[in-house]
Amino acid sequence: MQSRMKAFLIFFVGMIISSFIFNATMSDEAKAKQKAEMEAAAQNDREEKLAAQQEKADPEQRIVEAAPVEVKAEKEEVSTAVELTGPQLNAVRSAEQYISFSGFSRDGLINQLSSSYGDNYDKKDATVAVDSLNIDWNEQAVKSAKQYLDMSGFSCQGLINQLSSDAGDKYTRSQAAYGAKQAGACS
Repeated sequence: MQSRMKAFLIFFVGMIISSFIFNATMSDEAKAKQKAEMEAAAQNDREEKLAAQQEKADPEQRIVEAAPVEVKAEKEEVSTAVELTGPQLNAVRSAEQYISFSGFSRDGLINQLSSSYGDNYDKKDATVAVDSLNIDWNEQAVKSAKQYLDMSGFSCQGLINQLSSDAGDKYTRSQAAYGAKQAGACS
């Protein structure tokens, strides 16, 4: 387990460093274009996954699954009405960069942004920044689960424990279970 964690840490730190180097060498136009492309691709992925899930679900489930989409749209309207400070806007940009290349739980992302080993934002600014984003934490759990499975083998329960551990990714148990199942670790 220790070597697995070390390998993940080395991979994760390497990805962060690569991201910062790549980001520093890009022009503002290229950054804006890349961000727009990533958002469009993420939106397309979400729509395709939702369509695939709805095809599999029975009619009663389809109604239940459609409700969260409407709630998310309302959340977006509320979050755009909130005026963010300069540090909070910077924390939003940092958070978007992190989730563009790796899966994060809400608590994990806030900790990364506010850690002295991370971006060192004020905890309140990091929390406001993360909460202002429309992030599907279940999909982030799937992303994290797939990254773990790409590096090493995990049992269903082992992956859920890793994803939900306070020393690990800090997902809720339900997010971790969803991520492990969608990533293929559970039958």
